Amino acid sequence: MRCTLFGESHGPGIGVVLEGVPAGLTLDMDEVLAEMARRAPGKSAVATARREADAPRIISGLFEGRTTGSPLCALIENTDARSSSYAATRFLARPGHADYTGFVRYAGCNDYRGGGHFSGRITAPLVFAGAVAKQLLRLKGIRVFAHILEAAGIADAPFDAVAPDEAALAAIAGRDFPVLDEAKGQAMREAILAARADGDSVGGVIEGMVTGLEPGLGGPDLDDTVEGLFARQLFAVPAVKGVAFGAGFGFAAMRGSAANDAFYTDAGGRVRTRSNHNGGINGGITNGMPLLFTAAVKPTPSIALPQETIDLRTKERAEIRVSGRHDPCILPRAVPVIEAAAALAAAALIAAPKGAL
Repeated sequence: MRCTLFGESHGPGIGVVLEGVPAGLTLDMDEVLAEMARRAPGKSAVATARREADAPRIISGLFEGRTTGSPLCALIENTDARSSSYAATRFLARPGHADYTGFVRYAGCNDYRGGGHFSGRITAPLVFAGAVAKQLLRLKGIRVFAHILEAAGIADAPFDAVAPDEAALAAIAGRDFPVLDEAKGQAMREAILAARADGDSVGGVIEGMVTGLEPGLGGPDLDDTVEGLFARQLFAVPAVKGVAFGAGFGFAAMRGSAANDAFYTDAGGRVRTRSNHNGGINGGITNGMPLLFTAAVKPTPSIALPQETIDLRTKERAEIRVSGRHDPCILPRAVPVIEAAAALAAAALIAAPKGAL
């Protein structure tokens, strides 16, 4: 599937065009709306106070509840944008944002309000697309999960990379603060609120898992690797600055005897591995184990503290204090976004040809 996002944070609306959705999928809109609600703002003290219904209106590709095979297009209206808070700082490049690079790339024609097309707001239609992909994947027994692995330096329990309890992982989606260990989650909340009280923000790490992928998907070439396909989707999420698979950078401190995943055949005749340090991937190809990845999410760049910057018109030094409504930590709302990106990658992976002619 090909996913094209459109719209700006403070424009009339945002949306997505999803091409390649097969005809005949009975789309469960209640499930789609539940996914949208997980990402929606204005629900807790650790999220932005902006309130958006995030109700997608499908304008093509769906007829009588089933996909038609033509491009699926959904529009989400922006109903609670407050653009006035951005007028005074229009030409002050916010550190950590794409104000400067967008100004240069588009010769100052970009919509500066709330970051325009560079805003995290654009992840709402991405979640819609991911919700569609999840329903397609489920028909093939493939599931996508994620949780906050780390926030403000506080770590949650990691996923079981070898034999995950899928029912327990699915339950995470129903939590406002998606972690496995609720005590760790409370400690994370307190750290986030402390940063907010200081006019600051925090980042962290989201761990994701895809189960049910058969072995042999992907390939060794530049355009075929499973890692490359997933990284491409994950890096499209604005705040993601790092992606790793399995043990990731932990491999640097390991010996080969510890890093290698020993193979065996289970009682059902399936080839499995005793450990899963490689995250279900060997040589850019799935090996049938759960696909495990982590995504590093940077702290929200919009903070209340004074910061040094420049005036985009004159390039002269200036100081900025960012006003408006912003998340002190985007991790809780980013979890369904990461799941959506992974679902789109998995959907593309299973659609690719496999094996010889």
